[in-house]
Amino acid sequence: MKTLILFDIDGTLLFSNKVDSRCFASSYEVIFGRAFPTIDWTKFPEVTDHVIFRTAFYDHFDRYPSAEERETFEEHYLAALTQVRGENPSEFREVPGAAALWRQLEADDRYLTGVATGGWQRPAALKLAHVGIPPEPPFAGYANDKFSRRDILQEAIDLARSQHEVGHIVYVGDAIWDVTTTQAMGLPLIGVRHKGDHHKLVSLGVKTVISDYLDVEGFVAAASAAR
Repeated sequence: MKTLILFDIDGTLLFSNKVDSRCFASSYEVIFGRAFPTIDWTKFPEVTDHVIFRTAFYDHFDRYPSAEERETFEEHYLAALTQVRGENPSEFREVPGAAALWRQLEADDRYLTGVATGGWQRPAALKLAHVGIPPEPPFAGYANDKFSRRDILQEAIDLARSQHEVGHIVYVGDAIWDVTTTQAMGLPLIGVRHKGDHHKLVSLGVKTVISDYLDVEGFVAAASAAR
């Protein structure tokens, strides 16, 4: 029986001080000629690229975007992410120790590693590759055509269970919506707050919150104990 450890991406494995969010908003404004409402993702009904994009589009045009419109937007967003990473690579950093921890877990037969992110797959792959994490993990859930983060986590879990006997599942995330999703699914959460503001998650009932992944043994112990 293996332990499946699923990671969120933004704010959990890497951080960009909202540059990625601003790329999302500016791409929307360039393509559709309307001001993007906000990059405060808590203002949207679900924090996934799919829902955020559809909600903003519907509010502006009183209809949902076509597949072609969504693809056009994603292409522009992906190009913007690629450009800003090329121009200012230091703005986009791994949470310290994330890539090394990933490699160690991957090499340990007791564990399966994966991602479950509110982002679309192609932007997610670009972000992971930038910090030295495999861009296409085999056990992954993305926001492509999914309306809830719960469905995204479940996709990654189902993929892992289709290939392995999974005895324990732990999610690693940084945000309020990670807390509410894992609570609804009955999954343990290890919180990450790279700025050190642990109280934001502790106040919501998260038992273990870390600032980085430099203490690999401590992380593994926390994952084993998380219930």
